[in-house]
Amino acid sequence: MSFVRIWIHLVFGTKNRESYLTKEVRGKIINHILENARSKEVFITAIDGYADHLHCLISLGSEQNISKVANLIKGEASHWINQNMITKNKFEWADEYFAVLVGESQMDTVRNYIKNQEEHHRIKSFKEEYDEFMTKYGFKSFV
Repeated sequence: MSFVRIWIHLVFGTKNRESYLTKEVRGKIINHILENARSKEVFITAIDGYADHLHCLISLGSEQNISKVANLIKGEASHWINQNMITKNKFEWADEYFAVLVGESQMDTVRNYIKNQEEHHRIKSFKEEYDEFMTKYGFKSFV
């Protein structure tokens, strides 16, 4: 048996940054994502978001990669949202996502950051947060 401990902070938004994720809708989607993740052996230790995006702290298994896990979470969730008419309009996630490695010493900081999204976004928009991440992690030079 292989033992792997790779923590990833995954962030993905709604298509065109539409504000579909009201607190009530977001709660339903998060519960569904957690159920689906468990059934697919994807370990999510923290998940939350705001009106137009979600953050997840995920441990990748030995047979998993970021792309597969992101597509599994996003694809299955959007299918479920549309099938169950959770939003009034057709729901889609944006194609892109943001993912960075999280060290063991950063786990509590990242968990707290994810859990405090509602408060965090009272003063900072998702666009501002996204731009900050892009700069902080050096992705601006790739875009």
